[in-house]
Amino acid sequence: CLAQWSSRLFWWLWSECSPLPIPNREVKPHIADDTALVCGKVGRRQFFIESIPERGALFFCLVLNDAHFCLVVMEVLFCLVVIVVFIFCHNKEIISFHIRYYYMNMKNVKYNGKDVGLFTLSNGNGIVVEITNFGARIVSLSLLDREGRCCDVVQGFDNLEDYFPENHSSDFGAVIGRYANRLAGGRITVDGVEYQLPQNNGPNCLHGGPLGWQYSVYDVVDASRQRLVLLMSSPDGDNGFPGTVLVNVTYTLDDDNCLRIDYHAVTDRATVINMTNHSYWNLNGDLGSSILNHFLQIDADLFTPINDVSIPLGEHRLVAGTPMDFRMAKAVGRDIDADYEQLLLGSGYDHNWVLNKPRGLEHPAAVLRSPLTGLTLEVYTDAPGVQVYTGNFLDGVVGKGGTKYQRRSAICLETQQYPDSPNHNWPESTGRLTPDRPFQSTTMFRFKSNT
Repeated sequence: CLAQWSSRLFWWLWSECSPLPIPNREVKPHIADDTALVCGKVGRRQFFIESIPERGALFFCLVLNDAHFCLVVMEVLFCLVVIVVFIFCHNKEIISFHIRYYYMNMKNVKYNGKDVGLFTLSNGNGIVVEITNFGARIVSLSLLDREGRCCDVVQGFDNLEDYFPENHSSDFGAVIGRYANRLAGGRITVDGVEYQLPQNNGPNCLHGGPLGWQYSVYDVVDASRQRLVLLMSSPDGDNGFPGTVLVNVTYTLDDDNCLRIDYHAVTDRATVINMTNHSYWNLNGDLGSSILNHFLQIDADLFTPINDVSIPLGEHRLVAGTPMDFRMAKAVGRDIDADYEQLLLGSGYDHNWVLNKPRGLEHPAAVLRSPLTGLTLEVYTDAPGVQVYTGNFLDGVVGKGGTKYQRRSAICLETQQYPDSPNHNWPESTGRLTPDRPFQSTTMFRFKSNT
């Protein structure tokens, strides 16, 4: 209806206001040797358009004998315009994704002399994952919500250079190592030898130090539509850690909407290891919005309480009867500001949950859901713990499309060994890597769009 009345209005204005010369008699269409004349009558006035010269073969002349045919043509064209505009407005994330992808790949980006690129995984269900070999980071993960809108659900930046430490000291989407999370006092003891590590988080060593693996450029071993294999060598003494470690990270996107990350590491001498992915998730369809409305469920009866510098006390504490209880799904924001010592120490949730056993890849360790979009993220892992961080220290850094990432605008679900494991006696989480025992761990992120 809109198309019909708009086209009628257009043609009425044309007939009344056309600047084209109006012949004083009925002009019959004809084909000359080199020119075709198209003429017609609209309302009370006539018009004619001189076409391009005919060159060679039979010239086709479309004759508009009356206004009715013109209206039909205009209605069809107008409908096509409306459809294109609707697709752009409804799925502008798709448009911006392609613009960002080609912009990033057109640039010759290097870090410490090594090429930094952007690689895309996709499946037949509309999920598209962008990964860079700089820190093996997930740059974006786009999928359709229950309304068919395209949503990017991980925070990050528009330019690869923005991930470089001289521009932003961030862990957005990165694979963390050599030891994710905190090590007390920046010290570890391996086979009786004490090593002093960088102290980049108060007195502690956080995420492998100020230049951890999140700032390393991985070599690309294999890249296909649904699989990306990355390789990196961490030398002996890297950030103070002993032993040379060869790391393999494999991303696989399957047709069941599952993004699988396989971590594998080997060493030539005893050292410590803890690898995780540090994506900042927001399932609301707006990366700057609060995640306090997200519903979270964690399959854990215990967590590891922390001291005033976020180092585990060494005990496992029951979640029952505390704000740490996520055994049944609840809104992240329901208890986050409760007057509870552990929440005050972490400025919100920034704790490790001890996942229930037996732990495998058959049952989700955690489930995150946004009521706004119906998007659900299920986390599967064989790791013993998951660190839940609610973006308590996001400070308004400007990310994709100029969006400001304010406090608690994202949540991290870091599957891992427990924090500070090498300095504790936890049989299920030692954080130890030796030549005869390679490190192997798998985490899977499965996405669903609830109707």
